[in-house]
Amino acid sequence: MNLKEHLQHPVFRYVQSIADNENQRAFAIGGFVRDLLLERPCKDIDIVIEGSGLALAEQVAKQMKVKKVSYFKNFGTAMFKTSDTEIEFVGARKESYQRDSRKPIVENGSIQDDQERRDFTINALAISLNGESYGELIDPFGGIEDLNNQLLRTPLDPDITYSDDPLRMMRAVRFASQLGFRIEEESMEAISRNAHRLGIVSMERISVELNKIVLSKKPSFGFKLLEKTGLLAEIFPLMLKLKGVEVREGIGHKDNFYHTLQVLDNVAEHSDDLWLRWSAILHDIAKPQTKRFEPGHGWTFHGHEDKGARMVPKIFKSLKLPLDHKMKYVQKLVLLHLRPIALTKEVITDSAVRRLLFEAGDDIDDLMTLCRADITSKNERKVKRYLSNYELVKQRLVELEEKDRIRNFQPPVSGEMIMEIFDIPPGRQIGTLKEIIKEAILEGDIPNDLESAKKLLLEEAKKMGLQAK
Repeated sequence: MNLKEHLQHPVFRYVQSIADNENQRAFAIGGFVRDLLLERPCKDIDIVIEGSGLALAEQVAKQMKVKKVSYFKNFGTAMFKTSDTEIEFVGARKESYQRDSRKPIVENGSIQDDQERRDFTINALAISLNGESYGELIDPFGGIEDLNNQLLRTPLDPDITYSDDPLRMMRAVRFASQLGFRIEEESMEAISRNAHRLGIVSMERISVELNKIVLSKKPSFGFKLLEKTGLLAEIFPLMLKLKGVEVREGIGHKDNFYHTLQVLDNVAEHSDDLWLRWSAILHDIAKPQTKRFEPGHGWTFHGHEDKGARMVPKIFKSLKLPLDHKMKYVQKLVLLHLRPIALTKEVITDSAVRRLLFEAGDDIDDLMTLCRADITSKNERKVKRYLSNYELVKQRLVELEEKDRIRNFQPPVSGEMIMEIFDIPPGRQIGTLKEIIKEAILEGDIPNDLESAKKLLLEEAKKMGLQAK
């Protein structure tokens, strides 16, 4: 197979010229070749040369008039960007590993050595960038056949491949989830045997792969593979506690592990936001800890939303996820995820809807997406009823937001204003007065405007013995 006509990026001809002049063999390799054959967009090009990758990068950059090149001499790699493409250069190498580290001992090697060290056959595909062979595909391990069969397979013994660099097990699941490929049975068994080896990989590296699984088109596919191979037990055992059904007095509850995956897939159909998807993963995380059986009634999970929200920081810390506003966002959605549907169990009051708007703020739309995704049941009538109720709440949110402007509102009267009006220093009275005004607006007792708030302020302050100056 010759792919000459597909090598459109100008870097390839520059590499050909330099490599031919120096009598060195150069190749495009890895993900670029795989995605080219799969007709997927790719913004990364990896180029391997039987020689110095650093020297090649320097010469190519000079000819292409690229000003900034990043050199990583410890790894023998160099990289630069042109428009929206990242191009990396490396010398062909062979690797050997020590048992207690995934960092290889690297030596100069041939293209065959370099292809052997690759994680999967579909990533070991290379295209020649030299002279007469320019554009020819080099496929020593049957990568093309595996692409056609949608199969993930290692070039060498999978036990050695995964034990040497255990992160490749996460990559196997990630590629399977992203591409919808099947992991070869022998590889699946090898991953299960070597799952414990993830212990030598930093959680930061694991989380990068985990987040790519979360962001795949149907993330449940990847999570089921993580569970089946034992990898999930190594990296996120808490999630596995959701799995299983307990039956008492002939009454069982839903399997919250598979329910969570369904909610995650439902969210994924409507949003690519990583942290909204993490909210789906964690929305029921505290159900095992809050599970109770009430005779004559059935299973309850009272307070799982509150406990789950309190668990989020520890989970984020253990998974090396960011402990900033992203974590706070997930916490908020976990805490509030029951509220929209809970509103429909009674008469939907304006006060309750205002409070939901106030507490969710700018995240109200994401909360409603999560709430909609959480409506899962085999009982079609139940789902239909919940969806109808969901639409009612959604409609009331829109109406009240237009009328009262509650989202992210701050009481019209500030603490500074109260101190100025009554000539008093900071203290408890100011907080009390602000709270009274806020509650009055949320209850609908007064409109959300300065005049009404100031009138109520003077009335309430007088009861507290305060006089305007």
